[in-house]
Amino acid sequence: MKEEIIIAGFGGQGVLSMGKILAYSGLMEGKEVSWMPSYGPEQRGGTANVTVILSDERISSPVLNEYDIAIILNQPSLERFESKVKAGGTLIYDNYGMHHAPTRTDIDIYRIDAMDAAIEMENSKAFNMIVLGGLLKIKPIVSLENVLNGLRKSLPKRHHGLIPMNEQAILKGMELIRKV
Repeated sequence: MKEEIIIAGFGGQGVLSMGKILAYSGLMEGKEVSWMPSYGPEQRGGTANVTVILSDERISSPVLNEYDIAIILNQPSLERFESKVKAGGTLIYDNYGMHHAPTRTDIDIYRIDAMDAAIEMENSKAFNMIVLGGLLKIKPIVSLENVLNGLRKSLPKRHHGLIPMNEQAILKGMELIRKV
């Protein structure tokens, strides 16, 4: 098993955190892992992306030109990365603020209305965990248990009280994701 993933959106959407949690979860399952963030100096509100590779075998390079899975959270990221999903791959997107939906026909496309759900939950910080839940529903590449362990590892101890809310957000994402 090898999954090459790009998560892309605006800074402040939890893109890098989602990637870090996936990476920690993979480590806890004994997988080889690569986590490579990319963001501009404006970080919050600017574009940000992270490449995560989870593999049962050694990873030769963290630098990728194509991806098995793209998680797209804004229009500029859709325009940049939709064409870089491998044929037969998966694209997950949140429609909030999008002007144009993905158009490729040679990949599986899923929509998750995570921002709407986060607003409904009255917690915008749950957004990335809702999206992560959607990913795990269609591609269970790591277990929910290890995602929660990954949250414990990546969150400062003072925020561990938020883990149950994050678990609820993940479960909500599992309910919301829909194939287009």
